[in-house]
This record gives sequence, C-alpha cells and structure tokens, in this order.
Amino acid sequence: MTQVQSILAGNMPEDIEKGATSVLQQRAQDVRNQRINWQSYHSSNVIGEEDFKFIARIDIPDHRARDAVVRENPMQLAKTFVNLLNLISKDQTIQYLLTLLDDLLQDDKSRVDLFKQYAASRNESVWVHFLNLLNRPMGFIMNMTSRIIAKMACWSRELMAGSDLQFYLTWLKDQLRAPGNEYIQSVARCLQMMLRIDDYRKAFVHLDGISTVVSVLSGRVNFQIQYQLSFCLWVLTFNADIAEKLHKFGVIPILADILTDAQKEKVSRIILAVFRNLIEKPDDAQIVKENCISMVQCKVMKQLEFIEQRKFDDEDILADIEFLKEKMEASLHDLSSYDEYVTEVHSGRLEWSPVHRSEKFWRENAHRLNDKNYELLKMLIHLLETTKDPLVLSVASFDLGEYVRHYSRGKHVLELLGGKTIVMSLLAHEDPNVRYEALLAVQKLMVHNWEYLGRQLEKEQVKKGTPLPIKAS
Repeated sequence: MTQVQSILAGNMPEDIEKGATSVLQQRAQDVRNQRINWQSYHSSNVIGEEDFKFIARIDIPDHRARDAVVRENPMQLAKTFVNLLNLISKDQTIQYLLTLLDDLLQDDKSRVDLFKQYAASRNESVWVHFLNLLNRPMGFIMNMTSRIIAKMACWSRELMAGSDLQFYLTWLKDQLRAPGNEYIQSVARCLQMMLRIDDYRKAFVHLDGISTVVSVLSGRVNFQIQYQLSFCLWVLTFNADIAEKLHKFGVIPILADILTDAQKEKVSRIILAVFRNLIEKPDDAQIVKENCISMVQCKVMKQLEFIEQRKFDDEDILADIEFLKEKMEASLHDLSSYDEYVTEVHSGRLEWSPVHRSEKFWRENAHRLNDKNYELLKMLIHLLETTKDPLVLSVASFDLGEYVRHYSRGKHVLELLGGKTIVMSLLAHEDPNVRYEALLAVQKLMVHNWEYLGRQLEKEQVKKGTPLPIKAS
C-alpha cells in the first residue's frame, strides 16, 4: 500500500500523529494522572449503581483488563459515558471522562459504533451529547470533544450528515480563524481526518471552507500548521470537481510562497503533492493549463531546481519534481499572451508585465473579458474592491480602462457590473500611482478621445511642476 492509499484509508502519517495535537496531548497526559472519586458521585446520588460499577472497573491503566470489561457488556460502555457526560458538570471530571473515552476509542476503532447503536436504541442522535460540549468555555474540553467527534464521524459505518455535520465543520472553521488559538494544531488534525471522506469534503467546500484554509495559510503560521493545512488542501484535490475550483482561491501563489521559504522536508513534500494533484485530477484541460502557467508565473520551476539539489529520503518528492517540471515545460510551448493574462488575473497578483501595455493584446482580446459571463471582468472589479496592494489596484484600473477603450460596449458593461463607481472611488486613494491610473481609467469611461485627454493631463502636471508617477517596469 502506498502512502497515499494508506492515508486515504485512514492511517495518518506518523509526523501528524505526533505533532498535530501536541498541546492537547500534553495536557491529556496531566489529566490521565488525576484520580476521580467515583464513589463520592455515587454516594451523593449523582450517578447510579450500574454506571458507578462500570466506570470504577474500566478506569484502570491496564489496557487488557479494560478491554475485558468492555467485552463483557459492550453497550454499557456507551450507556455509562453518555450518562456521566450528561449528569456531571464539574470541568475536571468532564476532562477526565473525555480523555478516557478518547483512549478507549483509540484502542479499538469499532467502539464508535457502540455509541451509534446506543443512540439508535433511544431514538436519538449520537451527536447531541457531544456537539453541546463544543460550546463549553474550556479549551481542553472543546478540543478533546472535537477529537472524539472526528473519530466517530470518520470511523463509524454511518456518516455524520445534515445540520450536525454543518455545525461541526463550521465550528472547525471558526476555531481555525480564532486569534491566538493554542489548540489550532488539534483543530487542523480533526480537519485532516474529516477531509479524507468525500462527503465531508463536499460539505466543507459548500461552507466556503477553502477560503478559511487559504486565509490562515496566507498569514503568519508555523511550519506545522503550514503542513497540516496544505495536507487538507491535498486531500481535497482527490475530488476532481474540487480540484478544478481551487485555482479560484489563489492556492497556487500562496503555496508557492510557502515553498520558497520552506525549511522542513515534509512541508515541501506536501506542497509538491498538492501541485501534482492540481495538474492530474481536474478533468478540464484548460484549468490544468492555467494551473501549470500559474506555477510558472509563481517561480515554482526555480524552486524545483533548488529542491532537487537537496538530498531526500522520500522518493515521492523526486517523482513529483520530475512530473511538475515536465508539465510546466510543456505548458510553455503553446503559451499565448491571453493564457498568460488569464492566469495572472486568476492569481490576483497583477504586475506591469508586458501584456498589459500591449496595444495589440487589447485590440485582439478586450472582448474576451466578456467570456464565461464576464468572469475576468468581475475578477478585476473584485480585486479593486478587496486588495490593498497599490500595484494591483493600479494595474487593474489600467486594464479596465483598456477594456472600455477597445470594446465598444465596455462602458455600458462596466457600469452594469458596478466597476465605474469603484474605479471613481480610487480617485481619492492615498497612493499617487493608483490615483493616476484611476483618473486615466475614468477619462476612458467618460469620453472617446482618451488619448488627447491623457496627453493633456500629463501636460498639466508638467506645467504645475508635478512629477508624473513612476510606473514599474
């Protein structure tokens, strides 16, 4: 069995098991060393005789003896833990119960179905007893509960679904974004488990989960989180439909940046695996081509040369490098200026590449910005609305102006899409280059003789002694 097959079958790599839940596991060890006085709960009638006898027998460090107790009466395991989690409110005891339950599930994956069977016998959802614990204020309780939910959702014969699945995946998304979350590795670990299953992948994408993962990766996170979230993107790409959508989220530029600075082999390895899947998995040949071009534009080829010079124990890395080099080189053979432009817009990283200043390019291709229901035009407008980068704002403003100048109905279309208003708002931007390009774009929107007004604008600035903004080459 290859590593890919092993992972998708449910076996996570050793480095994930060790590193991803380090904070949770360190504290779990402290929790295991505690002793709970079950007799006091029984004496005060908080728990019944049956549950007391079972928990007292199973709360022992000897795994074999513990297994023997479960085998005697398997359904009592689920019954006692559900009862105790509902009857006891003390945080310290809840932490202990959850840690013990997690250990019991880890010892035998099939035990998750005992909880499903017990819930079915009571005509209730198994999730109601655990999802509520995700709202507890204590980080350890929330994240140990999340770990248990992930195991039940992934190891059970019956998948999590509906509002329960939506609630859990939304919780994971929110925890990923939570500022300074010390349990973020545990959150990412749960997501890694969930996204191995295709139904969960689809649900996560439906909840706009890709945006969350990409947003976290684009920030300042350590190499372990880079690895884990890149792993999440990798397993997502095993669904061809999802693999075809990833380029819209700017995944390639962000992963290329991480690859450039990556010091750990496992980070490089998983990013190369993502890149390979982005070429292998999509069915749409045009998307594959755009992904290849985007990798070239993001200097991935150069990074592959650097990576090749290192010595790796993993043969998969060398195979991925050869595959990626071959595909990227092939994509360059029939690369048109329009292909290059489309990929650049999709990446969201506009710069003054030659294609933008080419009169011939706009004369031949302006109308193509209308393709796919004005997809590229909408992307340029979206960049003006969302980016703070003055260079991107300048280039996008220029491109919209050129579209209007070379497409007869461009002014009308841009107004309908709200682009005119957004460009005009940039006339007050703090950056002089942005103001300059926005002003020229507005002139092109307002009048036909834009070349004359552009020259007049430059003359006026010269008369006033105002230097023209310097354009990047």
